[in-house]
Amino acid sequence: MIRRLIFILLIIAGIVTAFWWLNKPKPIAVTLVDVSVGKVESSVANTRAGSVEACQRTRLSPISGGRIAYLGIKKGDHVKKGQVLLRLWNDDQQAQSYFAQTQVTSSQKRIEEVCTMADNAEREAARMAELRAKDFISKSGEEKSRYEAKSRRAACDAARADVAQAQARVKVTKVEQDRTVLVAPFDGIVADIVGELGEYATPSPPGVATPPAIDLIDNSCLYIEAPMDEVDAPKIRIGQSARVSLDALPGMVLPAHVKRVAPYVVAVEKQARTVDVEISLDNAEDNKNLLVGYSADVEIVLDSHDHVLRIPTSALIDGSKVLVYDAKNQILEERLIKAGITNWEYTEVVDGLKMGEQIVTSLERDGVKSGAKVKPESNKDSMPEQTKAK
Repeated sequence: MIRRLIFILLIIAGIVTAFWWLNKPKPIAVTLVDVSVGKVESSVANTRAGSVEACQRTRLSPISGGRIAYLGIKKGDHVKKGQVLLRLWNDDQQAQSYFAQTQVTSSQKRIEEVCTMADNAEREAARMAELRAKDFISKSGEEKSRYEAKSRRAACDAARADVAQAQARVKVTKVEQDRTVLVAPFDGIVADIVGELGEYATPSPPGVATPPAIDLIDNSCLYIEAPMDEVDAPKIRIGQSARVSLDALPGMVLPAHVKRVAPYVVAVEKQARTVDVEISLDNAEDNKNLLVGYSADVEIVLDSHDHVLRIPTSALIDGSKVLVYDAKNQILEERLIKAGITNWEYTEVVDGLKMGEQIVTSLERDGVKSGAKVKPESNKDSMPEQTKAK
C-alpha cells in the first residue's frame, strides 16, 4: 500500500510539474540595441512637398487684345533678352506710324521754307529801320516791315511746333505698337505658350485670372521653396545648413543652406499654416541636375552634437524612459533618462545610460514592459554616425 501511495504521489507530482512547465511564462523575444557614441542632429522638415523654382520667372501677356500675327517660338525654346516672342496684328497702327512719320518729314521741310522767309523778313526790317533813321522812308513803311518780320518769325516757330507735335505723334504710335508685341525681358526658356498663330489673344482684366500667353523661366538660377510648419519657423535662421532630396533623383542628398525665410504665414487651410522657406544649393553644379517644377523634400539642421551618447528615438517611452536589458536575470528594467537634442532617428542621452548597455527597440510587441522575462532576438550595432535626412 505504501509503495502504491508513493507511486501515485510521484505520478501526481509529475503531472503538476509538467502542467507548470507547459504553462509557465515564456521569455519574450525582443530586439536590443547597444547604447553607442555618435552624431545627433536636431532638424525640421517641410510639411508638404517643396518645389524647384527659378529665380526669374515671368508670365507675359499683351497689354491689348488682338489676333496673333507672329509667333516665333515654341515650348522649350531658348530665347535671348530683347527677342520678339509674339506680335499681334497691328497693320493699322503701322499705317498710322507711317503717316505720322511723313508728317514729321513734311513739317521739317516747311520749317526750311518758313524760317528762311522769317530770316529774310528780319533782315529787311533791320534795313528799313536804318532807312527810317535817315528819313528816307515813312514811319508806317518801317512799322510794316517790322510787323512782317514778327509774323514770319511766328510762322517759323509754329512750324517748329508742328514738327515737335508730329514727332510726339510718332512716339504715340510706337507705344501703341509696343502694346501688341511681347519681348523677352531676360535670357530664358519658354515653359508654356497659350494660343496659336491666327488665334485671338485676350489681355487679363483686373480681378479676372486668365492664362498668360507665354511663360518664360530663367533656368540659370534655381532655388527650392519648401513650406515649414509655423511651429518650426521661429527656429529657422538664414544660413543654416540643409539637405535636399528629390523624387526625380533617388538616392541623392544635395547639401544646401537657408537663403530666405518668408516674413508671413501662408494659411492653405485653417489647420495647415506654414511659412515658405527658400533653400539654395551649396554646389552650383548640382543646379544642372534640376528642372523647374521638381518636387523636393528639405531637412534643415537646427543643431548638431558630435561624439555623444545616443539611442534610437524609437526606443523612447513617453520621451524620457527606456527599457534596459538585465542580462544576468534576463528581464527588462524601466529607466528614466535625460534626453538632449533629437530627430526621428536618434536621440542624445545626457544622463541615465552608459555606453554598452542594451535597450529594447521592439516596444510594439505584446508583453514588452518593465519586469518582463525576455530573450534577445538579435544584437544590432549602432548605425553610422551620419544620420539620414529626415
